[in-house]
Amino acid sequence: MDIRDILKTNIQTANMVCGAYLNDLTDEEAMKRPHAGCNHVNWQVGHIIASENGMAQTLGGSVPELPAGFAEKYTKDTAASDDASAFVPHCQLLEIAKAQSTAIEAVIDGMSDADFDKPAPEAMQAYAANLGAVANMIGSHWMMHAGQWVVVRRELGREIVI
Repeated sequence: MDIRDILKTNIQTANMVCGAYLNDLTDEEAMKRPHAGCNHVNWQVGHIIASENGMAQTLGGSVPELPAGFAEKYTKDTAASDDASAFVPHCQLLEIAKAQSTAIEAVIDGMSDADFDKPAPEAMQAYAANLGAVANMIGSHWMMHAGQWVVVRRELGREIVI
């Protein structure tokens, strides 16, 4: 197993875990917040997709362009909104995430060993010193939010999936 396999396994594991928590939520359920001070599931997923897209672009290669206006729907300024019409429907978010993940794995496959050691952009240096760390952060970012979705599922009375 080389670095590409490890990074792709990280992403695939995040996809499996997060998919178990997200795939059966309705649009209405995805607007739930795990706590009054937390962002709703829809915003969190959109935020991760937008962040992941930016991280993936730093790796080189080709990732799908996000729909027009997507990133603007998922900023810190929009996080407090509970207006579902201001966001992308949950099922569409999951489709965008899946397509983007597939493309990111292909980008990782196309990277050379030396590429992973290249410095990350200065704006990312606080959490990822090099492109290998940026690629690792892609799967990790999904997992950082997953625990909040478990809370929403429990509040909805959903069965335990993992």
